[in-house]
Amino acid sequence: MRDFQQSQFSSFDGERLFYRHWRAPGDGPRRAIVLLHRGHEHSGRVAHLVDELGLNAFDFFAWDARGNGQSPGARGDAPGFEALVRDLDTFIAHLGSAHGIAIEDVAVVAQSVGAVVATTWAHDYAPRLRALVLASPAFKVKLYVPFARPLLGLMQKLRGNFFVNSYVRPQWLTHDTQRAASYASDPLITRPISVRVLLGLYEAAERVVADAQAIHVPTQLLVSGSDFVVHRAPQDRFYENLGAGIKERHLLPGFYHDTLGEEGRGAVVAKVRAFLLARFAQPVLRPQLLDAHERGPSFDEAQKLAWPPERNSLADLRWRGVRAGLRFGGRLSDGIALGLETGFDSGSSLDYVYRNQAHGKTLLGKLVDRNYLDAIGWRGIRVRREHITELLREAKSRLRAAGLPVHAVDIAAGHGRYALEALGQGRDSADSLRLRDFSELNVEKGRALIAELGASDIATFERADAFDRASLVTLDPRPTLAVVSGLYELFPDNAMVRRSLEGLGAAVPVGGYLVYTGQPWHPQLEFIARALTSHRGGAAWVMRRRSQAEMDQLVRAAGFRKVEQRIDKWGIFTVSLAQRVEA
Repeated sequence: MRDFQQSQFSSFDGERLFYRHWRAPGDGPRRAIVLLHRGHEHSGRVAHLVDELGLNAFDFFAWDARGNGQSPGARGDAPGFEALVRDLDTFIAHLGSAHGIAIEDVAVVAQSVGAVVATTWAHDYAPRLRALVLASPAFKVKLYVPFARPLLGLMQKLRGNFFVNSYVRPQWLTHDTQRAASYASDPLITRPISVRVLLGLYEAAERVVADAQAIHVPTQLLVSGSDFVVHRAPQDRFYENLGAGIKERHLLPGFYHDTLGEEGRGAVVAKVRAFLLARFAQPVLRPQLLDAHERGPSFDEAQKLAWPPERNSLADLRWRGVRAGLRFGGRLSDGIALGLETGFDSGSSLDYVYRNQAHGKTLLGKLVDRNYLDAIGWRGIRVRREHITELLREAKSRLRAAGLPVHAVDIAAGHGRYALEALGQGRDSADSLRLRDFSELNVEKGRALIAELGASDIATFERADAFDRASLVTLDPRPTLAVVSGLYELFPDNAMVRRSLEGLGAAVPVGGYLVYTGQPWHPQLEFIARALTSHRGGAAWVMRRRSQAEMDQLVRAAGFRKVEQRIDKWGIFTVSLAQRVEA
């Protein structure tokens, strides 16, 4: 048995989570395998794999998810499923800072709920991970009770968060009687799970399975053939949709849910070992996505959305009715009226959504407006604003710590509210803040907001084209902090985005920062394309989603390296912080 050390790391919210570390002998290049346990369990339940895999030249790590094992928190609970995903992102960063292991030299082996955590992370954060092994991922848990999921959702709305106990018995997990007995007697096994984590698991899994094309990490999928705990079909759909150029799938007849803890698992563990060794024998391989605007899944999706339904078909009549309903709603709701007038993607519309105050004609109009403001996309926009503010302040803090001035520019600021609130007020405001936008209306509104907030001593607002490379290159003073929020998502052409980013790459000095946004997912793409209009001449608002991997590649090509990322719990909007590095 390899010796291990116990340690802790501080996660994103300061929570100290427990982990085990099996260090490889010698002082050569460090490579690591991270093991993620099943739901209800802890790192000790996957420790047997360290010896069974026989990868003695690799460091192994296994951590207890919050609310499980020796990690703190209410048993079976977390602030949400997204917190478990962000814990993993923080832990991988900890491997780099505390153990000197780069993400390119890390592979993840995950089971059940841990496998969904890993795939959600791979989708949402686009890590440059070496490999991913998924054992019976819990993309859809078998609840057995009819309508259990909608009933749990209703009860959560009425009661708030509460807990349900696992129905799983040890003998349903494995034929290995010794392992089943240890499960039954293990005092660290957590029987309850909170409803917010369980429902969040379902929602994340559905999104990741549907959009698995965005995952490019080489992946091995192990499917238990006699699984009483999770459904097989979503695992098959995930594999079929998976965008990884290297992927393999193995069906294991007779295996129960504890795939890597089953009786007779030796042959399966050997497959995992061979897959991992093959991946580490090759460099990190990823598809080139800089031309994704010309071919590929997101291109095909946008082309389909841009193509109108056949005239007088049921689909055409349906969307005509939806648009008529919006026009009627615009007579009552101020927000809908503003969207119809200026475009639902305009700076004016976004500023209205940020303020989040319902206005309309009569009480009915206010109710319609509140419903409009509570649409999932607008809720995500407001979370995006919070994340932008957080990362702008983080960038400012890093620049101050490095002894660099904070000269900020927002190249498509809209009305500039979030930039002014984060950088233009208080004793620790930026040294200078230049706001820019192509819309004369936005410039006018933005200048008024500067005066209203008393930021005229450091902030200016000018009309400019965010895609004019020459205009960006000649910015003076040179920005040490550049911001691009909500702009690139509106334009499908990567050539335009690259031109803009190249201008910023030339303008921002080495050591400076870029805050940029992305939209890898949206549950209402068809509604937006068929019913909402853009600020560009009232045309249909058709969006081409960029995966986080594609967005990060564009930023990397311009000379920036991503160092931090945030994403809302629905997986819609991301905000990232990247640092300008040497060419």
